[in-house]
Amino acid sequence: MKRVLVLGGTGFVGRHVCEQLTRRGVRATVPTRHPEHAKGVQTLPMVDVVTDNVLRDCALERLLPGHDAVVNLIAVLHGDQRRFEQVHVEFPRRLGEAMLAAQVRRLVHVSALGADPAGPSRYLRSKGEGEAVLRQAAAAGLALTVLRPSVIFGAEDRFLNVFARLQQRLPVVPLACADARFQPVWVADVACAIAECLDRDDTIGQTYECVGPEVWTLGDLVRLAGRLSGHPRPVIGLPRALAYVQARLMEMLPGEPLLSTDNLRSMEVDNVASGSLPTLRELGITPSAVEPVAARYLDWDGPADPLIRLRRTAHRRR
Repeated sequence: MKRVLVLGGTGFVGRHVCEQLTRRGVRATVPTRHPEHAKGVQTLPMVDVVTDNVLRDCALERLLPGHDAVVNLIAVLHGDQRRFEQVHVEFPRRLGEAMLAAQVRRLVHVSALGADPAGPSRYLRSKGEGEAVLRQAAAAGLALTVLRPSVIFGAEDRFLNVFARLQQRLPVVPLACADARFQPVWVADVACAIAECLDRDDTIGQTYECVGPEVWTLGDLVRLAGRLSGHPRPVIGLPRALAYVQARLMEMLPGEPLLSTDNLRSMEVDNVASGSLPTLRELGITPSAVEPVAARYLDWDGPADPLIRLRRTAHRRR
């Protein structure tokens, strides 16, 4: 494996994937519509950033030649039915067809835990349909591996960091789906899993559930974010009807919503390992627990180590 096309390489997970590939001596090509958003990977010595929009016709045909494999990280969390189908179903279909035509057969596709064409939300249904179209391409010769991560956390995440910032500003946190269950996975573990799959032919045809070692409720994760960031607030779980009212109001605000009604439907099913599919451990990866990792980047008031806190306080007093 000498050169990999990383689709979605400028995003949260993509940057870590590029770091993993660089460590392994693999060159990565990262297409992006906005080169200014690629600063996180442009400094890596084995990453080539190119300006292109992979969702447009013929872009994949231009990009694929010369590559040994593709990593697909392109996804959306919010949008209407058309948007989910365009990104999660139509694009994977085009990708599979273009790869077979270009004879670039190795694909690691990042889906989502709970992906199911019969799932409760547009997000989960479209993710499941995207897997299905790629498996059709696999039947025609595509060497496919699918990864299904739970919610991904890490230093630049839009998950624990969001809840930490909310607790800086709000006296209490009214929370929809407080009892929803997750098995959060560290972004570095997901990136390592992707690189391992590219290295190992025995992962072809497999689907891996990428989960951490612990199951958390959403409410407990919010409390953890508040405590580690130094701004713990009471968390008040909302009843289902009120949660949907809250989500509707957020959808009416400009920009990407913090919470949508489709998100709520996704959280109606537990986001935890099924127990019927291989996990990170089958890839030789021991998944990291949430708290020790999150303590390193959510400790906004200072290091968690009390001795370091004491030294920093003493320095300030000088």
